[in-house]
Amino acid sequence: MKSNIINKADKVIAATYKRFPLVLTKGKGCNVWDEEGRSYTDFVAGIAVCNLGHSHPNIAKAVASQAQALVHVSNLYYTRPQTEVASWLVEKSFADKVFFCNSGAEANEAAIKIARKYFKDKGENARYHIIAMEQSFHGRTMATLSATGQEKIRQGFDPILAGFEFVPFGDIDALVKKVGPATCAVLTEPIQGEGGVRCPPPDYLKAVRKLCDEVGALLIFDEIQTGMGRTGKLFAYEHFDTEPDIMTLAKALANGLPMGAMLAKDFVAGAFSPGSHASTFGGTPLVTAGALAVLKTIFEDRIIEYSRKIGDYFIQRLLWLKERHDIIEEVRGCGLLLGLKLRIEGDPVVYECMQKGFLINCIQGNVLRFVPPLIITKEEIDALVECLDEVLAA
Repeated sequence: MKSNIINKADKVIAATYKRFPLVLTKGKGCNVWDEEGRSYTDFVAGIAVCNLGHSHPNIAKAVASQAQALVHVSNLYYTRPQTEVASWLVEKSFADKVFFCNSGAEANEAAIKIARKYFKDKGENARYHIIAMEQSFHGRTMATLSATGQEKIRQGFDPILAGFEFVPFGDIDALVKKVGPATCAVLTEPIQGEGGVRCPPPDYLKAVRKLCDEVGALLIFDEIQTGMGRTGKLFAYEHFDTEPDIMTLAKALANGLPMGAMLAKDFVAGAFSPGSHASTFGGTPLVTAGALAVLKTIFEDRIIEYSRKIGDYFIQRLLWLKERHDIIEEVRGCGLLLGLKLRIEGDPVVYECMQKGFLINCIQGNVLRFVPPLIITKEEIDALVECLDEVLAA
C-alpha cells in the first residue's frame, strides 16, 4: 500500500522522475532513513552531491548561523561568504575568475555563453560552434541539452539550438576531423558520469588541449559530477595534467544546497561584463556560507586523500566481485565515481539492493553507478559488496 505522502506527491508534483516508492525523512553521515524508520546505506549521495554525507555538523552550523544574519541581497552588492568561496576556488584551481549560479545546467549555460561571446568580442562572428562528446550529459535547459550527446535527452525538444556537433568520447582522430575555423570550443567531461562512468584513454585530454591551442579554440571541462574530490583529486583534470580555459562546477560544491559555478581564466572571463550575464540567486550568502564550510572541511579533514584511498579499496572489492560473476562485464571509474557494467539490465539489481538496505543507481540501462559520500567506510563498502554478491548470484 502506498504511503500518503507518495499518493499526494503523485497528484501534485510533475512526473519528471521515475521515483522509488520510498519516502526519506532524515540522514546522518552515509545513512538515510525512511518514514517507517528503516535505514539505508546511501551510495547515491543525492547523485554525487553530498560528498560530506548527510547532516554534517560543520555545514549545518554554518548555514544556521548565516540564516540568522543575511540570506539574500542579490548580486548588486558584495558579500563576504561569496568572496571567500571565490577566493578559495581561484586559489585551488587554474582559474582567475568565478561566476556563481544555482545549478550545473546554469553553469554550463554560462560556459557556452562566455565561449561564444569571447569570439564575438574579437570580431569572429562565425566562430560559434561547440564540439561535445557522444554520451555526454551537460544539463536539461535548451542550450545544455543541445550540447548533450544523448538522443534520449534531446528527444521531443526539436529544434535544438544550432552550433553543436558531437564526436565519440576518447577518439582524438574524430575530433581532429571535426574541428575547424568555426569551432569556438571543445566541451567535455574529464570522466563521463551519466554516460556510463567512462574514463578517457591515457593522454587523450592532453591531446585535446594541444588541438585547441593549435586552432585557437577554448577548452571547457564539465566537472559538475567529477569535481570537489569525487575522483580522489579536488578536480578531475588534475589526474590528466591538463588545464581547461573554462570549468563548470555544481553538485557537491555546497553539499546539497543549490549552487553552481563557472570558473575561467582572465582572458576569457573578460567577455562577461556588467549586463552580459547574471543570476539573481547565484552565490547568495546562505549557499556560499555552506560552500565555504564544505571547502574548509574537505581540506582540514583531509577528505580528498581519504577518498582516494577508500576509492582504491572499493575498486578492488568490485574487481573481486567481477571474478565471481560472469554477468559483470567491466569495473570502471576513479576515486569514488565508480561503475559496474553488467551484461544484464541493472534496474532489478538496484531494486533488490534497496530492499536489502542499500541505495545505488543504474545509468545507461546496465551500468551500476556508485557515488557514495566521500566519508564512506570500508565496513560500509564490504556490506554493499556482500549484498551485491548475493543479489547477482540470484
